[in-house]
Amino acid sequence: MLDGLYSLWPGLEASVTLLSLEPPGWGANLLRGAVNSLIIALGAFGLGAVIGIFGALGKLGGGPVTRDLLSVYTTVVRAVPELILILILYYAGTDLLNQFLRLLGQRPVEISGLAAGIGVLGVVQGAYATEVLRGAIQSVPRGQLEAARAYGMTRSQTFRRVTFPAMLPLALPGLSNLWLIATKDTALLAIVGFSELTLETRQAAGSTRAYFTFFLAAGAIYLLMTLVSGRIFGWIEAHYRRGQAGARA
Repeated sequence: MLDGLYSLWPGLEASVTLLSLEPPGWGANLLRGAVNSLIIALGAFGLGAVIGIFGALGKLGGGPVTRDLLSVYTTVVRAVPELILILILYYAGTDLLNQFLRLLGQRPVEISGLAAGIGVLGVVQGAYATEVLRGAIQSVPRGQLEAARAYGMTRSQTFRRVTFPAMLPLALPGLSNLWLIATKDTALLAIVGFSELTLETRQAAGSTRAYFTFFLAAGAIYLLMTLVSGRIFGWIEAHYRRGQAGARA
């Protein structure tokens, strides 16, 4: 069967060799880059979700100064292209941190690419997550919150027992989109030299001149991530929508 495919596509055998996991193949490099991309995406998505929860609560229940600061944060991050934000936060953020440490009499630190990537993308994710979660919280029926207060629940208890379970199914479609954005935004970190999937692909393609083969393989990996993520989020959404009106059985 393979011989037949090789005869139909003469370059297929060379492509399979280049994508193999053993040298001279570059498959292991692509897999390592894909794993790094997933680690950064997971970290950035988690950090962004935490920022988003506090940001949404601050916008809805914080004081005027808190609301204004959060409004500036979400507006600026969503208005400025993400590549520019990554460059600013990666380089300027590291420099500001070290200057602050010098003022405290501490030695400058070297921030790892992994931590920097998660932090930078997490800040970007947090701005979008703030608006997604704010909209979901506002969609929770007021009657449920009033009932919680009537039972004597505190604000934290109301959020844990009523608001969060009710708003999560409403927020999941938006959070699912943010996760997909996070996986693709990891490609932007290639510009600062972090070894994720896109940078590994560029290095492999540049070394072998097989640009079509490697970028097609990278696109297939990203597509596989998207399909698997869609199934996982679909299962989570179905799980949390059980018992709701209009939910699928």
